[in-house]
Amino acid sequence: MEQFRQIGEVLGSLKALMVFRDSIQINQRQCILLHDMFSFAYRSIADEMRENLKFEERNIKWKVLEMPFRELHRVFKEGEAYIRQSLESRDWWAKAITLYQNSDCVELHIHNLLSCIPVVIEAIETAAELSGWEQDEMQKKRRVYSNKYHKEWIDPQLFQWRFAKQYLIAQDFCNRIDTVWKEDRWILLNKILEKKSLGSRKQERKLADLLLRNLDSSESLNGRLLPSTILLGSKDYQVRRRLGNGNQYKEVYWLGESFALRHFFGDVEAVAPDISSLLSLSHPNILHFLCGFTDDEKKECHLVMELMNKSLCNYVKEICGPRKRVPFSLAVAVDLMLQIARGMEYLHSNKIYHGDLNPSNIHVKSRGVSTEGYMQAKVSGFGLSSIVNLPQKSTLMNQNETLPFIWHAPEVLEEQEPTGSKGNSKYTEKADVYSFGMICFQLLTGKVPFEDSHLQGDKMSRNIRAGERPLFPFQSPKCVTNLTKKCWHADTNLRPSFSSICRILRYIKRSLLMNPDYYNNHSELPMPVVDYCDIESKLQRKFPTWEASNPLPISQIPFQMFVYRVLEKEKIGHTLKDTSESGSDRTSVSGDENATADDPLSSTTERRSLPSPESTPRRLSALKKSPDIRAKHPVTPKGRAVRPPQLSRCGRSLRMNSESQLLLTSPRLRRTASGHASDSELS
Repeated sequence: MEQFRQIGEVLGSLKALMVFRDSIQINQRQCILLHDMFSFAYRSIADEMRENLKFEERNIKWKVLEMPFRELHRVFKEGEAYIRQSLESRDWWAKAITLYQNSDCVELHIHNLLSCIPVVIEAIETAAELSGWEQDEMQKKRRVYSNKYHKEWIDPQLFQWRFAKQYLIAQDFCNRIDTVWKEDRWILLNKILEKKSLGSRKQERKLADLLLRNLDSSESLNGRLLPSTILLGSKDYQVRRRLGNGNQYKEVYWLGESFALRHFFGDVEAVAPDISSLLSLSHPNILHFLCGFTDDEKKECHLVMELMNKSLCNYVKEICGPRKRVPFSLAVAVDLMLQIARGMEYLHSNKIYHGDLNPSNIHVKSRGVSTEGYMQAKVSGFGLSSIVNLPQKSTLMNQNETLPFIWHAPEVLEEQEPTGSKGNSKYTEKADVYSFGMICFQLLTGKVPFEDSHLQGDKMSRNIRAGERPLFPFQSPKCVTNLTKKCWHADTNLRPSFSSICRILRYIKRSLLMNPDYYNNHSELPMPVVDYCDIESKLQRKFPTWEASNPLPISQIPFQMFVYRVLEKEKIGHTLKDTSESGSDRTSVSGDENATADDPLSSTTERRSLPSPESTPRRLSALKKSPDIRAKHPVTPKGRAVRPPQLSRCGRSLRMNSESQLLLTSPRLRRTASGHASDSELS
């Protein structure tokens, strides 16, 4: 309840800020949309709680709400910070240059909201199943919520028709999400034209020309950039410090703001198309190129970019230290993995393949509102492929002391072998996915891949091409190690796309949030019953458009997470059916009890009849009083499934039904079964 009250406080602060909405000069409509969606989300959640929960049980049966509400509170706080930033009074031209391409409202804040809402709704449903003390009442609630996740709703249009209000995907919101960014750009374009026509100063007219070229699609670069005197001739322009060991990257001060500047010499006309492409990109998880200038006489180019704190490589080194401790909690690591994957998904949708994805080309900065170590990640080091004589491509703000080839896919290493040069390599989407898998390994373990190997140089390269991969510690969570091993698979056809990776990681985040014992007690994460990569494969066959070249709109996220949940329950239902038919006395008892988890995708004739509410306690008590059964069967997943929910450590916080019991697997069994994670293991 305390977390929900804190969310209400943030919303109250937002309402106070939006009293001055007319003072928001840039991206006003995006701020209004964000405020409207936050307000609607709070009311919708309040209605769900009022209809399904009992206030007097808040200290007993609401534990499962704790982590989803904490995540939602963080989403609200970050949205509030975005609107505060939009209200800041500073130089108008500096604000226009830094925000004219900004898409954080939709692609960051609304994305996070729509990813969190399904988890909050499910947590409320889970708490509602435990609400009350009558077994008959609780049984009916379980049946109602189980029927919600039914195969008949696995259709985007039907899902929107049935659950639009609950999951914030009403048609009005979807339309505004699709158009609001373009509307704000059109408004900004007209404001710039107005300022230019009013006879502003010479410097301001030059800045107006710069922004008009970048905003108006009809005003293309035509192979030329604006003169560098616009930047270098500005009164307040100054170089503050060098970034990295080279002299290409600098921190500069301009228009009252700090920026990163890339300064290089060469044939500028040859790279103008690449620069034009870079200036058109906009995503919260890629480094933004804001504007470019050139000096034709000196054959030099200046690219102004947003300034980040440090590289992921350097950040991990600082945190891990000599003891090599794990740098991030699992929740923060998964969040970083998702951000990197989203940035790469956007680049690939624009037919840009990185080719040098590694921790040195990922930059991070802390989120001011987060006290749990959450970071914002941005992919850099892409683009400008036609520049051939520029060293230090991957040295922006850091230096990577590790061997560069450990991040490259085996097929890339094999192609580089004859020439020894990476300039001739043809990078692909799947080569970037391999590199992403290696980054995930470092995020999860704090170790550089292969740093424990006794082989170095050419021998290590040969081993990588032969199939050697890093080894995960035995306690590594199966859900993320499975995905990582898929990413670095030797067969490129078996590596997932970044769109698939994003969907899987969103659902992994959901699983973490629905397991409060893992967060609070740092207990071992239960082994998942379902491999999420298998769910993704099934859904790709059912929805071929999910693998389209352009990412789906973020309004599809609630539906994607819902369908994942339906298939997960289907798998759990099949597991229960197998358990009930095993033939032993004990599994016979648990099979009847487990029948309360209605399989949403099986036919009506296949479902087992539900036991009466009176019979379930009698069977459980009889089982508890039977010492010969306890001695006869060791602790196995089947044996664990028949434990009464109140005796299970995580059962109280998840679901008091057979599904939650199946999710709890003995840690001892997991260690003996898996041991050291083999690099060839893929599931």
